[in-house]
Amino acid sequence: MKAISIRQPWAWLILNGKDTENRDWYTSYRGPIAIHAAKGMTLAEYDDAVAFVRTFDSALAKRIPMPDALVRGAVIGRSELVACTRYSSSKWFQGKYGLVLVNTVPCEPVYVKGALGLWEWKDGQ
Repeated sequence: MKAISIRQPWAWLILNGKDTENRDWYTSYRGPIAIHAAKGMTLAEYDDAVAFVRTFDSALAKRIPMPDALVRGAVIGRSELVACTRYSSSKWFQGKYGLVLVNTVPCEPVYVKGALGLWEWKDGQ
């Protein structure tokens, strides 16, 4: 299965309704994808994400766990990557490219080293 590493709290947000993951690269891949919460996260990144979400959904922003409660360095869910677009009306799209995700479901954390880009992951790796 393909996987993508996403910094927190963005990975948590994907499990809680974020339908587009922004990247500056294109992929032709379509299909199942594991959501990996990257190990790295600064407090500034966390604060910026919460502030962004607060601009359109204050209730969701309040639900984002505190930094020390966010799982990092693990696969935390699965999704279906159905498109890679340069234009979107999604409130989450901040383009250059938007990876459109549907049917996202959480899973128990599986701690594994992440990687850049899309990478191969075997469940239980």
